[in-house]
Amino acid sequence: MYSINVYTDGGARGNPGPAAIGAVIKTEPVNKTYRISQKIGLTTNNDAEYQAVLAALTFLKDSKNKLGINEKTVINFYSDSTLIVNQIKGLFKIKQPLFKEYILKIRYLEKEIKTDIYYHAIPREKNWEADRLVNLALDG
Repeated sequence: MYSINVYTDGGARGNPGPAAIGAVIKTEPVNKTYRISQKIGLTTNNDAEYQAVLAALTFLKDSKNKLGINEKTVINFYSDSTLIVNQIKGLFKIKQPLFKEYILKIRYLEKEIKTDIYYHAIPREKNWEADRLVNLALDG
């Protein structure tokens, strides 16, 4: 089975403050890795976390053919933000209008990708590579 594991992170120094996103996209069994690391301006940690998920989904949609994504591909997203993961999964209520817009964009991108996508909360230590990309963007 062909799968893609996506690790996302977002952070803001000051919350709100200067913010960045990081994402690591790993394909299996082909073993290719793609990285996203960029500043996103002034915002909050939670906003940055959502923007990281959206950036990774956009990359997957735009790279569908290159990555060989089809209806049999399984995509797993991993984030150390339990709040964001549970909001995306529909387990937690979303109060902020901006985050409701993000969920609509996420659902649109999921439909465009046309395969099963799952979201998982993981400990911060297991998300070190995406976290490093956030800090590289903020420091750069």
